[in-house]
Amino acid sequence: MATNTIKQVLTDLSPLIKVYEDGTVERLMGAPFFPPSPEDPATGVASKDIIISLEVQARLFLPKNAESSQKLPILVYYHGGGFCIGSALSFLEQRYMNILAVEAKALIVSVEYRLAPEHPLPVAYEDSWTALQWVASHVVANTSIEKDPWLTKHGDFGRIYIGGDSAGGNIAHNIAIQAGVEPLPGDVKILGSFLSHPFFWGSKPIGSESKEDFDGQHLSCRIWSCVYPSAPGGIDNPMINPFADNAPSLSGMACSRLLVCLAEKDVLTPRGVVYAETVKKSGWNGEVQMVVVEGEDHCFHFFDPHTEKAKDLIKSLASFISL
Repeated sequence: MATNTIKQVLTDLSPLIKVYEDGTVERLMGAPFFPPSPEDPATGVASKDIIISLEVQARLFLPKNAESSQKLPILVYYHGGGFCIGSALSFLEQRYMNILAVEAKALIVSVEYRLAPEHPLPVAYEDSWTALQWVASHVVANTSIEKDPWLTKHGDFGRIYIGGDSAGGNIAHNIAIQAGVEPLPGDVKILGSFLSHPFFWGSKPIGSESKEDFDGQHLSCRIWSCVYPSAPGGIDNPMINPFADNAPSLSGMACSRLLVCLAEKDVLTPRGVVYAETVKKSGWNGEVQMVVVEGEDHCFHFFDPHTEKAKDLIKSLASFISL
């Protein structure tokens, strides 16, 4: 007698993931693993994988010109993917980080945080904070961490940046907020933060957002429910909605420069515009820049970094980091 072996879908977040009733997760998007390289053929950037803790890895990127004695800015980067797909160790990330590292002349620490739903939020935030603490610990003389020679030799710890795309932009925001209340090792400061197409949402439309997107069934809302099912306040938790009533003041962000990059056709852009405007009005004592790229959609520069508009945006990110 034939048995029914078709697995039942519990949560369908196409085109990202499907979660089945037996607990398995099928990732529908994402690039294959790509190994680090001592010298990327296109850019000359060297990369290597390191272990930060039992749970957290990272891939480091060092531009070829780093052989000089000049210290380089350090970017701690958080990848996108709705907290449930993507990897610092993938082909797409490798290509993007190589390009950004050589353009910005920066040492990049691309963080491999654990993914939901197997590791629901706030795990990704905790892993991301652990990675930044590890980087900052390199300035502390008596520390238990194993210091990385690329960071100690080439890193300028007076020029630490954080940043990310999509969910990674969300992470960068929340890390900047956390650093405002919890000092980093060695009292290291974050000089700047960039939020590229940041993943923010809420229960009610703001700015120029369409009311039709706020019926609770939008993909953004369903992703959040899947990756952080226990979030206090649900979709109005401050980590996804920085305008929630109980959200910490944006004036408390622990960086002195902020760059918000958006795309005209991206459904997340109206909220990103309000975010940048709200930071300016919050009393935050820093410099805010905002870039809106016409005619493009969510994270276009990541998926195809070779178009003219993608090159221009990456140059804007690089200029921000290399200042």
